[in-house]
Amino acid sequence: MSEPSPTTGFLDWCRNIWLAVKTVADALSVTLGLMLGTYRRKTYTEAFEYPERPVEVKPRYRGFHRFDLTTCIGCDKCAAACPVDCIYIDKEKSPVGKGFRVTGFSIDYTKCMFCALCVEPCPVECIFMGSNFDLSCYTRDGCIVDFAKLPVTVAWGQASLNPTVVAASKAITEPVWVKGEETPVDRLLAVR
Repeated sequence: MSEPSPTTGFLDWCRNIWLAVKTVADALSVTLGLMLGTYRRKTYTEAFEYPERPVEVKPRYRGFHRFDLTTCIGCDKCAAACPVDCIYIDKEKSPVGKGFRVTGFSIDYTKCMFCALCVEPCPVECIFMGSNFDLSCYTRDGCIVDFAKLPVTVAWGQASLNPTVVAASKAITEPVWVKGEETPVDRLLAVR
C-alpha cells in the first residue's frame, strides 16, 4: 500500500479549510440579506394603514364576543362550558313571565382564550364570536366587559366595541334592557 505524499495531505487540508470558510460565508450572506431586508420593507402601519383602514379578518375569525341580551334565558351553559371561568352571569327571577332576567353578563378578557366553547352550548344562540380584535385599555378593569350594561347596538355587534364605550358602561348600574320591555330595535322600527 502506498502512503500519501505530504503535498497531497496539505492540498486536502487547504481544500477543507476553503470549504469551511465558503460554507460559513454562504450562511452569513443569507442571514445578512434577511437582516437588511427588514430595513427595506414597510412598517405595519404603512402596509395596513391601521386604524384608518381596519385590518381585514378572515370569515371564521374568533374575535371579541357579541351578546344578544333580549334572547338570553340565563341558563349558565356558556359559563359552565368556559374552560377558564371568565364568564360571569348575574340574574334574578323574572317578575314578568317565567325564567330569569339577566342583570349582568360579564366576560373577563384578561382570562379569555377565544376558544368559542361558550358559543356551542347556548340553546338560544345569544352569544357568538365577533370579528373585533382591538380592545386596548390602560387598566385591567377595562378588559372586563359587562354586555348587559353596554349600549344595545354595541353588544349586538351593530356598532364597534371600543374602550370608550366599555369605560362608559362601567358607570351604568342597571341593564340597558329588561325582559318585558320593548326592545330598542322595536322602538327604532316603530319610529320609521
